[in-house]
Order: sequence, then structure tokens, then C-alpha cells
Amino acid sequence: MKSWIRRIRGAIGIGLTWAVGWAPIGAVFGLVLGTLLPGAPIPLGTVAIINATAFGILGFVGGGIFSTVLRLAEGRRRFDQLSLPRFAGLGALGGLLLGGLAVATGMWGVGFGGVGAVLVGVATLLGAGSAAGTLALARQADDRELLEEGHRAAEVGLSDGEARRLLGDSR
Repeated sequence: MKSWIRRIRGAIGIGLTWAVGWAPIGAVFGLVLGTLLPGAPIPLGTVAIINATAFGILGFVGGGIFSTVLRLAEGRRRFDQLSLPRFAGLGALGGLLLGGLAVATGMWGVGFGGVGAVLVGVATLLGAGSAAGTLALARQADDRELLEEGHRAAEVGLSDGEARRLLGDSR
């Protein structure tokens, strides 16, 4: 039971991390979109906020999808056992699934066409980049943990017999 709770908590954590990363991208996308469509009845700031919220939600869902894909593909491997290209590839797969789902449901009022293909492509790239960022953050957290544990490891030290064997003394 505890392992399921840890997995769900991890998926929520990855989803929140992705949401925080994707929301500013959505705001910029909204500003660009609002600038390119000057006759829109919605103010530019509102368009940016709406898109930031939409991208944040998509980032959360994308992080959850990625977490599931990662669990299915890599099983119980630790972050330090995973390569960055494979991790980014799994993120791209999660982004592709998310983009396909968004286009299939008619998000932003587009279907399977040129704009839909661009949205799927953007989601795929965001998924790959977010996965790479997630792995970098996880490795950085692991490194910090090891540094914090380092002072206790130094206190333990080697016994006299272990030190002699390590130095090649056969006594």
C-alpha cells in the first residue's frame, strides 16, 4: 500500500513541477497569440492568463502521463540509472500522447490539421524538455542528499584492519 501512495505522490510532484514550468510558456504563447490577433474582444492580459492556466493544467496532466510512461518503461530503476536521452525520449512520448489527446478533444478549437500538428509538436518538445529538466532536478536533489550525508560517512571512517587492507598491508 505504501508503494502506491509513494507512486501517486511522485506523479503529483512531477505534474506540479511540469505545471510550474509550462505556465509561463503558456503566458508567452498567449501574449504572442493576442498580439497576432489584434481584433480579439478579449484584453491581451486576459489571453495571457487564460493560456498560462491552460498550459499549467496541460503540464500537470503531461507530468502525470510521463510518470505513468516512465513507470511502465523503466520499472524500478533509480534516476541515477537512467540516461538523459532515454528519459527525454520518454518525456517526448508523454508529450506526444498529451498533444494527441488535446487535439482529439478539440482544445483551442483545432482539429487534425496544420495547427493541430503544431500543437502536438509543441507538446512533444515540451514533454522532452520537461523530462530532461525533471531528471536534472532529481539528480541535483540526490547530489545534495549525498553531500548532506557525507559528514556522517566521514565520522564513521575505517577500522584499523580495513585501513591496512585498503593500503595493501597483509598484517
